[in-house]
Amino acid sequence: MADKKKQKTPPEAAESAGLSRKEYDKELALLHVELVKLQQWVVATGAKVCVVFEGRDGAGKGGTIKALTERVSPRIFRVVALPAPTDREKSQMYMQRYLPHLPAAGEVVIFDRSWYNRAGVERVMGFCTQAQVDAFLKAIPLVERVMVDSGILLFKYWLEVSEAEQTRRLQARIEDERKTWKLTKMDLDSYSRWYDYSRARDDMFKASDTAIAPWFVGRSDNKKRVRLNIISHLLEHIPYTAGPREKIKLPKRQKAKGYQEPDHPYRYVPEKF
Repeated sequence: MADKKKQKTPPEAAESAGLSRKEYDKELALLHVELVKLQQWVVATGAKVCVVFEGRDGAGKGGTIKALTERVSPRIFRVVALPAPTDREKSQMYMQRYLPHLPAAGEVVIFDRSWYNRAGVERVMGFCTQAQVDAFLKAIPLVERVMVDSGILLFKYWLEVSEAEQTRRLQARIEDERKTWKLTKMDLDSYSRWYDYSRARDDMFKASDTAIAPWFVGRSDNKKRVRLNIISHLLEHIPYTAGPREKIKLPKRQKAKGYQEPDHPYRYVPEKF
């Protein structure tokens, strides 16, 4: 009987325990205000910010990125989620296709998966050789040092989800028609290789968790909490300051001066709601 009751637990119960939607919305609204201040500071100072999100399938990267960007300008906070490489890109130096997307002055670039594909999915799924993985892990600390030395503020976040919670989320993608697009054959293949991914993650951390470009791990079994925690952490580690806020007053509208609404047969959208 106990097992049956567990199966009937609402899908969102595990992740929302201890943090109500009202509490979450309140805290997120406060963080969004600070993100707007950060945006203004980035533009005013010409800062370059790069944020990398990695983690297992179903760890909550997309939702965290959405929470981070939903109240700021997409022209300043730019999300990069590259598709599978083309044949031409496969022939390039590995980092080559990522370099054009790095931030210029006044930009925040957020990678929804990044060059660390080589150390993760490409390694586990056999899309590259072990020699290529070894070469990447050897070179990436040097590449990231060059990035940081060039003035880029680099933040790397790994979202860690438990086996049970990953299973729950992927199962929800199967059952909820709003989420089926999130589930690919790659997700299913990856799901069965939990420990291969664990070994790949461990090797990646060992090689690239450096003092100049450290990894920060967010425990993501609770989606609401990890979003708040990561945004807070990011804000705390960027030395932004709030600029002066000018008082804004709406100007007076111009007078109609004889203008009349046209007698046009507008095709209005049916108001079903």
